Amino acid sequence: MADLKQSHLNGAYYGPSIPPPKSSHRPGRGGGCDCCGCLCGCLFNLLFKIVFSLIVTVGLAVFVFWLIFRPNAVKFRVTDASLARFDLNTTTNKLYYNLNLTVAIRNPNKHIGIYYDRIEARTYYGGQRFAAADLPSFYQGTKNTTELSLALDGQNMVVLQEKKLSAYDSDKSSGSYSVDMKLYLRVRFKLRGVKTPRFKPKIECDLKVPLDSNGKASGSFETTKCGFDW
Repeated sequence: MADLKQSHLNGAYYGPSIPPPKSSHRPGRGGGCDCCGCLCGCLFNLLFKIVFSLIVTVGLAVFVFWLIFRPNAVKFRVTDASLARFDLNTTTNKLYYNLNLTVAIRNPNKHIGIYYDRIEARTYYGGQRFAAADLPSFYQGTKNTTELSLALDGQNMVVLQEKKLSAYDSDKSSGSYSVDMKLYLRVRFKLRGVKTPRFKPKIECDLKVPLDSNGKASGSFETTKCGFDW
């Protein structure tokens, strides 16, 4: 009986399978970093695609706009300028002036009109401003040239250093003065019924203006192109 029992204990086991022991290993922080890196990479790729799409869309819009309207730069020229008086009193630093200017504005565009909401003219000598005036606002249609006249008469304080005084003496001897004019604008563009927001460009004109003394000009004025700065 004892031998039979022993033989049964030493035989194979045919009962249900025993599951393997569960691992006690817990995921460390390394796995979390991998997930975070993957998420950051996905976000970066998405952001890159959005920015790239915006750049392409804006570029195409600008290209289509150029194809349709073919915008050209507005041209500013001073076609005439003269001085009836330009005297500097070096004792009181008072400049007495009488300056007349004619400015021609050319809009060469076929589909773009321009609203000049404000035009302020400022004149300088030796880097010192001596006069300023507002010109009337107006609308300029397509393929149009508009002339504006400006008359400045008065006196103002102008303090020139020694180098600038020497330049004034040289101008006085030649009878032609180096006068700078700047136009400060507020403009809107009209594109087939659509008006843009206001822009504030600045126009700069470096002039050589002859003095007309007693009805006799010391020289002739040459038409001068002006620079354009946004």
